[in-house]
Amino acid sequence: MGGEALRVLVDHPSVEVSWATSRQPGPIEERHPNLYGTSIELIHPDDAAPCDVVFMALPTETSMEVANRYLSAGSKVIDLGSAFRLRDRAVWEKVYGMTHTHWSLVEEAVYGVSELHKDEIAQADLVANPGCFSSAAILGFAPLIAKNLIDTDKLSVDGLSGTAGVGAELARAAHHPEIGNNLVAYNATGHRHTYEMEQELGSLAGSEVRVHFTPIYVPITRGILNVCRGFLTELRSRIELLDLYREYYEGHPFVQVYDLPKEPSASWQYKPYPWVSAIAGTNYCHIGLDVDEDRGSVVVFSALDSVGKGGAQVGIENMNLMFELDRKLGLTRRGMHPN
Repeated sequence: MGGEALRVLVDHPSVEVSWATSRQPGPIEERHPNLYGTSIELIHPDDAAPCDVVFMALPTETSMEVANRYLSAGSKVIDLGSAFRLRDRAVWEKVYGMTHTHWSLVEEAVYGVSELHKDEIAQADLVANPGCFSSAAILGFAPLIAKNLIDTDKLSVDGLSGTAGVGAELARAAHHPEIGNNLVAYNATGHRHTYEMEQELGSLAGSEVRVHFTPIYVPITRGILNVCRGFLTELRSRIELLDLYREYYEGHPFVQVYDLPKEPSASWQYKPYPWVSAIAGTNYCHIGLDVDEDRGSVVVFSALDSVGKGGAQVGIENMNLMFELDRKLGLTRRGMHPN
């Protein structure tokens, strides 16, 4: 997350990178070879001074104290981690298995899905960036829930993620000989992002929402495809629902409704649904859908980059809002295809 934030920030026309930290100081290219030539020198966190905005890509326990320090010094803070995302303290401490030492900061933090909280983000000093799976599911379901068109007790999400979601630490499941030609399901119940989905979608619904979520690592590097399923309370056609999604996300430039038509004579329908490769490296989320009229169900495909719109780049989108900049500034690069 930190490396991705820097990759975009070094080209942002309104940003000067004051410092980047590591517990092992040295040239940035020792950790992120794609940043060779930027002359960024990693410094020890203790040597970092306050600045306008601090992006944190830290372990959860560390984030609490560091956020408090910089907020007290007058900096705005965008946490790319999970320290401030959940509103219920008992739930947070159960999910993360630790005591939250600065709960008052959670109470002032804004959850960083800009499509739901744009105005609050613009006024915030602390933004809790959402989880990657959470972002994709929330954006995928939000229009249906806002219009009361889906049964909120029976929401199902299967999340297919590239290995960038594992993080920088070595892990067997992300080791190339293990994940290549393989699919790895993990935390099949109780994944921590489930609670973010239920919190935000429940707030939108005005009542409790239940999400049944299972994540799976797939042998790609960047990107997430969430397959979001539910049962419609009123039967609508695919075309009607695509119109609903376009209306809901009007004015939100980074959610694009993927509405390629079906081919009547094709036996293998794939063109109407978004591809992960199309959003890799970007701050865009592509949303497509289909309706099973025989069963009264809907399937929504929500594709985004796990460290782009699902991570560091949406943090920069939030920074733009916090400093009254053009929301799209520095973020309009398109996906790489082929990737």
